[in-house]
Amino acid sequence: MKSLRAGKAQLVDSYILLKDNEAWLFGAHITPLNAASTHVIADPIRTRKLLLNRRELDRLFSDVQQKGYTCVATALYWSKHLIKCEIALAKGKKEFDKRDTQRERDSDREIQRAVRNKGREE
Repeated sequence: MKSLRAGKAQLVDSYILLKDNEAWLFGAHITPLNAASTHVIADPIRTRKLLLNRRELDRLFSDVQQKGYTCVATALYWSKHLIKCEIALAKGKKEFDKRDTQRERDSDREIQRAVRNKGREE
């Protein structure tokens, strides 16, 4: 709780696994506030159980299984005395989408390089 108040949480590369009618947060890095102040040394990347009601869990399970989506955590925020985790359904990129994105990045990089070098050649 204290480390979340201090803003020491990162949701990069985190995802939510749905199994046995429960939701688990994987890969979220929540740094312990101060290891010297407690006798328990917590693992910053341990899995955390998310509390969802049955209707929310059923909807997420059906979307993940039928449509091929995955659940990701997008934000952590406070609501009164509780910590809430914002969950989003995301669809992964297809292989051809990845190639298109890579091709666009390469062309943008070449354009920037050409613009940067244009003044030097003259």
